[in-house]
Amino acid sequence: MPRHKATIAVLSALVLAGCTTDKPASTTQSAAPATSAQGSGTGEQSKFFVQADFDAQLAMRSETPQGPSGKPWEQAIAPQMTGTATYKKDGPYHLCFSNAAVNNPWRQVGWKTMQAEVGLHKEIGKFTALDAEGKDDKQISDIAELQAKGCDALIVSPNTTATLTPAVTAACGKVPVIVFDRGVETDCPVTFIKPIGGYAFGADAAEFLVEKVPAGGKVLALRILPGVDVLETRWSAAKVVFDRSRLQVVGVEFTDGDAAKTKSIVSDYLQRYGKIDGVWMDSGATAVAAIEAFEDAGVPVPPINGEDQQDFLQKWKDAGLTAVAPTYPTYQWRTPIIAALKILKGEEVPKLWNLPQPKVTGENLSTYIKPNMPPLHYALCGCEDLPGFPETWGGKKS
Repeated sequence: MPRHKATIAVLSALVLAGCTTDKPASTTQSAAPATSAQGSGTGEQSKFFVQADFDAQLAMRSETPQGPSGKPWEQAIAPQMTGTATYKKDGPYHLCFSNAAVNNPWRQVGWKTMQAEVGLHKEIGKFTALDAEGKDDKQISDIAELQAKGCDALIVSPNTTATLTPAVTAACGKVPVIVFDRGVETDCPVTFIKPIGGYAFGADAAEFLVEKVPAGGKVLALRILPGVDVLETRWSAAKVVFDRSRLQVVGVEFTDGDAAKTKSIVSDYLQRYGKIDGVWMDSGATAVAAIEAFEDAGVPVPPINGEDQQDFLQKWKDAGLTAVAPTYPTYQWRTPIIAALKILKGEEVPKLWNLPQPKVTGENLSTYIKPNMPPLHYALCGCEDLPGFPETWGGKKS
């Protein structure tokens, strides 16, 4: 893949040699015991890993974003602007959206946020969205269907990266395309919108464990799914950090995002090793289930990472845990609507739109706990100023 494409995709070096799908056949793996830096229990480095993108994302963590204060969904880190004069046209506009799925709480919160953002703009005359239900074939069909509906701009959140690339590439020739959340392996979209990315998330969590877990401690790594760029790069970054440390990664397991399976895996490792000193997760949706496995076993909960999901944040506070929550903010669902309108008005947008990616720590935890919101709500929704909040998001007025 040419270097400029790797830069635009950033998270998306997903092609596996000889494969036509983003997903490996196996959905679970166990790491070997640590014997050296490269054999620290993390296995071989993924083919998804791109050193330059890893370095760039870790550097972005300390950069100051540009844009309006208090509106991180409109901010950008080190933006390189691109002109959009060729797409300028008069409204009202018909925006279309091909969504990978609404099959988890993070995506459900984001989808509600996007719809509320649409409602803010009178110049949007029509908004058509199709849900791919987590199926590559359906999303490919959805993208083709949307191109026939007279869309002025097409927003895509790809289900997987490599498999959706041809469909997105074909759409780029007919309509301005905005990709967000997950990448594709082409630079043809007018803009690609995402928080800093998976490398930053994975490194934030791994660095925390290296700081909090004593040398030689046993770490269990829990992953959700293979083949999704933002998840693959989270683990790739964590592997780099762990390989440089003196920690022992005793297992790398896929949970399928299932709470019961997560709990069972943690219980099995506790029985096998007697003690687990840290838990790394590529997504915090099942973090509470992992915590409960330790509680059920009657042993202390070790340092652990989750995300900005309310049930984890509340558990963290109530139990006095040693924890951190890297984020992949759901406020990013507002940005594609804003970007689409800028493009159709002929205004410049960042070619690679890197949004801020805050981290929840023990020092700022109370800022993100929202007692009036449901357990599966994500704190960084950026939705507090939108019409219908908090009820539309399942919350109650304070």
